[in-house]
Amino acid sequence: MTNTGTTVPAPRGLAFAAARFRIDRASAISFIAGIALLYAVFHAVDWKFVRTLDFHILVEYWQPLARGAAITLGITASSLAVGLSVGVVIAILLQLPIGPLRWPIVAYVELWRNTPLIVQLFWVHFGLPVLTGISTTALESGFLALTLQSSAYLADIARAGIQAVPRGQWQAARALGLPVWSLWLEVILPQALKIMIPAFANLALSFLNGSALLGLLQVGELMTVAAKISDYTFKPIEIMSAVGIVYLLLNLSIARLARWLEIATRIPR
Repeated sequence: MTNTGTTVPAPRGLAFAAARFRIDRASAISFIAGIALLYAVFHAVDWKFVRTLDFHILVEYWQPLARGAAITLGITASSLAVGLSVGVVIAILLQLPIGPLRWPIVAYVELWRNTPLIVQLFWVHFGLPVLTGISTTALESGFLALTLQSSAYLADIARAGIQAVPRGQWQAARALGLPVWSLWLEVILPQALKIMIPAFANLALSFLNGSALLGLLQVGELMTVAAKISDYTFKPIEIMSAVGIVYLLLNLSIARLARWLEIATRIPR
C-alpha cells in the first residue's frame, strides 16, 4: 500500500548539484555583467583626449606635491592627536556627577559636531580675531578648526568606548580600592581605547579627506599646492589625478594601520 501524502526527499547528490548550478549561474551572470560594463566604459572614454594628457609634468613638480602631502598628513595627525586628548577628557567629565557643568560641555560637543567644517574654518580664521583680538595664520586657523571639530567627534566616540567597558571591570577596580586616577588610567581607558580603534580610524579617514577644505585659506597643504601648480601649468586633470592617487594611498595606508592595531590589541578569547 502506497502513502501518496509522503514526499520523497531528493538525493543529496542532486541537491548539491542544483545548489552548485545556482552558484555557477550567478557567477556567470556577474561575469557577463562585468564584461558588459567594461565594454561600455571603454567605448565611452574619449581615448584621443586621453592620449593628449601629459603626466610627465608630475616629474617636474613632485617635490612641492610631496611637501603638500606631508603638510596634509601632519596637520591631520596633529589635530586628531590633540582632539583625542580633549575628547577623552570631555568623555570622562560626562561620566562624572558634575551637575550643571554638563550643559556647556554638551553644548560644545553639539556645536562643533553639528556644523560644517567650512563654516568653522572661516569663523575661526575671520571671526575669532574680531572677538578676541588674536590673529592666526591660515595654518593655525586650519589646525584649530580641525582640532575643535575632531575633539567633539572623539568625545562621543570615547564616551561610547568607555560605556562599552564591561561593568565587571569597574566593580573589580572599586573592590580593590583603586584610586580614581588608577581606575581611569590603568583599567578603563586602556580598554576603551582598544574599542575605539575602528571608529577612530574611520574618523581619521574622514578628516584626512576633509582637510582638502583648508585649501580655501591657502594653508599650503596638498590641495593648495595642487591648485597653484594646476593654474600655472594648465594641466588640471594630470595634477588632480595625481592628488587623487595620493589621497587614495594615504587612506589605504591608514586603514591598513588601523586594521593592524585592531588585531595587535585584540584580547584573546
